[in-house]
Amino acid sequence: MHTVDVSGTPRHWDLYRTAVVDIRFGERTVRIAPRPRGTAEGFFPLSDGGGATVHVITAWNPRGRTAPDDANARDQYLLLDEVRRRGLTRWPAVGGDVCGTHREESVAVVGLSDAAARDLGRRFGQDAVFAWSPDAWRVLACGSGAVTVSGWAASVRASA
Repeated sequence: MHTVDVSGTPRHWDLYRTAVVDIRFGERTVRIAPRPRGTAEGFFPLSDGGGATVHVITAWNPRGRTAPDDANARDQYLLLDEVRRRGLTRWPAVGGDVCGTHREESVAVVGLSDAAARDLGRRFGQDAVFAWSPDAWRVLACGSGAVTVSGWAASVRASA
């Protein structure tokens, strides 16, 4: 069971709202960071726009609790296997805090509805998933209908 406050948001909601996500598109990595609502700056991976959404999902640290590395790796492998089986377009991703002190392997996918992305996150014990579209960056609670909408800025990161 997720720890939820009276408004239906997970206890780590403020951390999710301020998290950044790095997505690797081939040879370049793009960082998506929340910005004030109405902001959309930089690269969006889907050239046609058309309402398509990139969802970012992880299997790391279920229920907001730090899990052992081997458990995180196993669960992430199962998530990636599920994404592959569904034939979804996908890119490797890492989500975490802006300072880089907390990072979780993730996957960015195209081809899911918000409900399906929440369901997949919930199946892997997650409190929330991210939804990136041409006009918004959203945090979607997996255990309720809670959502936070903000703008976004995407910037190319230096290769490591």
